[in-house]
Amino acid sequence: QVQLVESGGGSVQAGGSLRLSCAASGYTYCMAWFRQAPGKEREGVARILTGSGSTYYGDSVKGRFTISRDNAKNTLYLQMNSLKPEDTAMYYCAADRSGGSCSLLPGRYTYWGQGTQVTVSS
Repeated sequence: QVQLVESGGGSVQAGGSLRLSCAASGYTYCMAWFRQAPGKEREGVARILTGSGSTYYGDSVKGRFTISRDNAKNTLYLQMNSLKPEDTAMYYCAADRSGGSCSLLPGRYTYWGQGTQVTVSS
């Protein structure tokens, strides 16, 4: 069992920055950030392989968001810059222990955090 606890959400004006954190318990193979706005499907934001540090980003956040991990602290981060109103959503941390391909599809991940709200005003 892996427990994930997110923090760092909040309200910011367009163009601003926020950093999300996700503290994990135990071993993980893939970790990712997803987001879900009201009335929309859950969207993959970014993922990282915890061993190699390999990263992948969704098209809507490339060049603005950075996913990273501090293995010593077992903590995942999402640095969000140049935020836009359309980035407003509940952001979720996700993790899985099984190996293989590490995609940005929600079904790939077994463990989920409770979510943290990000609101970007224009």
